[in-house]
This record gives sequence, C-alpha cells and structure tokens, in this order.
Amino acid sequence: MEPWIVALLAAGMLFAAFGYAAVGHGGASAYIAAMALAGIAPAEMRPIALVLNILVASLGTWKFQRAGFFRWRLFWPFAVVSIPMAYLGGAVTLPGPAYKILVGVVLLYAAWQLWLSGKRGEEMREVREPPLGWAMAIGAAMGLLAGLTGVGGGIFLSPLLLMLGWAGTKQTSAVAAPFILVNSLAGLAAIFVSRSAALPSYAGILAPAVLIGGWLGAEYGSRRFANPVVRRVLAVVLALAGAKMISV
Repeated sequence: MEPWIVALLAAGMLFAAFGYAAVGHGGASAYIAAMALAGIAPAEMRPIALVLNILVASLGTWKFQRAGFFRWRLFWPFAVVSIPMAYLGGAVTLPGPAYKILVGVVLLYAAWQLWLSGKRGEEMREVREPPLGWAMAIGAAMGLLAGLTGVGGGIFLSPLLLMLGWAGTKQTSAVAAPFILVNSLAGLAAIFVSRSAALPSYAGILAPAVLIGGWLGAEYGSRRFANPVVRRVLAVVLALAGAKMISV
C-alpha cells in the first residue's frame, strides 16, 4: 500500500478513535469504513479492525471503570453468551459480496445511531435492571454479528441500553467498552486459530494512531461529554463507506 494512503488512514483513524472512545466504543465501524474507502480487501479489514478495536476498548474500559461508572450486574448477562458467539462468528469467513453487504448495512446503521446521538445529552432518568433472559439472548445475537463483521457490538448495545432505560449515558459507555473488548478478543482469536486471515505490515502504523486518539477520547469522555460535532462527522463518513460497500 502507498505510504500516503497509510498516513491518511492513520490520521483518520486517530480522529475516529477519539470520537468513539469518548462514548466507550472501540471504533471498529469507523476503521472498517476508512478501509473500505481506501479500497482495502475485505479479508484484511476484519483482523485489522478487531486489533485496533481491542486497543481502544482496553483504554475505554480502564478509564470508565476508574471513573466509577462500570456496573458488573449490567455487563455480565450480555457478555457471557456474546463471547462464545463472537468466537463462532470470527471462525466463519463470509464470501466477499456477502461480507460487503452485511458490513455495509452495519455501517449505515452505525451512521444513523451516531447522527442521532449528536442530539442527545446525558439522560437523568431512573434506570432498571434488564431481564436476564432478554439480556443473554441479545448478547448472543450481538456477539455473532460482532464476530462475522469485525465490529465489537457496542454500536448495537449502547442505543439498546439507552432506549430501554437499562442504563444512563455514562453507565452505557462503561459497559459498552468491556463488551466490545471481550467480543473483539474472541473474534480475533477465532480468526487466528482458523488462519483465515493475517495482519498486514501497515497495521503497525495504524495501532499507535488509534492508541493516541483512544487515550484522549476515553480521558475526555469519562470526565465530560463527547462533542456532538465529532459524532456527526463520523456519521457522514460511515454512511459514505456503507453505501460504497453495498454498491460494489
């Protein structure tokens, strides 16, 4: 890959990591969007996105937990089933056209959610515990989708927690980060065990970029609220990439 393309990818992913980490996400959907716009092959997208997701989600997990927002009771029912399902999804290699369509739909959904989140502030309402059965069923579906596509599942979990009144904004971010982390680890482990893909050399340049952006974003998001303008810009990028994936 041309060095200038790698440099542009690194810069874009640093920006994306900041915006996503500020709300407890790993940023895989944005990384996949950037790689799609750069014309990277689908076989390379998934392992790169998962590795970068793990780096940023680890920072978010630590920052939000240290800030006191993490709730184990909210986290484990979703995660306990999502982890094996993410591993199962990671072991499956979809045909190129099917992968592009699935990821395109996921990116368009992520763009829609990010655009809507730009209008929302902190919810100051009473929250209730999610029913155990529903939480585990939802976690299983999200884990499978995370493994198949290379996203961590946070873009699906976060709006659900807020919409159903199962968590406030900060609690949602604090649960989404470790949820993304464990699913990304499971999906990446399955890819490496099945040897269905390998990391390209330029991933070593992208990793420091997302670490810097993720550190700054997690620090900002765990103490303040994410800038809605950042979310709107990311939403436009995701929508463009999603449309490209589906149309190719």
